Amino acid sequence: MSQRIDYAKQSPELVRKMMDLSVAVKHGVVEQSTLTLVDIRASQLNGCAFCLDMHVKEARIQGERHLRVHHVAIWRESPLFSARERAALTWTEALTQLPVGGVPDEIYARVREEFSEKEIVDLTFAVMTINAWNRLSIAFQAVPGSADKLYGLEKADLA
Repeated sequence: MSQRIDYAKQSPELVRKMMDLSVAVKHGVVEQSTLTLVDIRASQLNGCAFCLDMHVKEARIQGERHLRVHHVAIWRESPLFSARERAALTWTEALTQLPVGGVPDEIYARVREEFSEKEIVDLTFAVMTINAWNRLSIAFQAVPGSADKLYGLEKADLA
């Protein structure tokens, strides 16, 4: 499989803006470990091989335990996630799959118990951003692992 279009080459100014947003999200108030779980879960839901590959490698570089990474797909049944992480994963799923009628009040209330208003907004931007990257990578068939050297992901030692 090869990439259909090199979207970064075709629209470098827009990719730069997306990268700026991604960097801003990473420097927000939500902890990096939670943001990585969000990236993994949204990428799983969207079926984005490139992003899933990238964020699993990031998680390993950040010191995330192997089993927790494997359990992201079954987080509801897993005892390995905190209430805060569960709320973030619930929010991620709701915003990624957007139910008819919007996000239910019950989900918002669960998230509000674990996150401040500022954190919820930053978390929402994180979910929006990974969903946008997923759509780019899926549309243009970005090849998993093809940017490892660029992003320093070979350090994950998962090749």
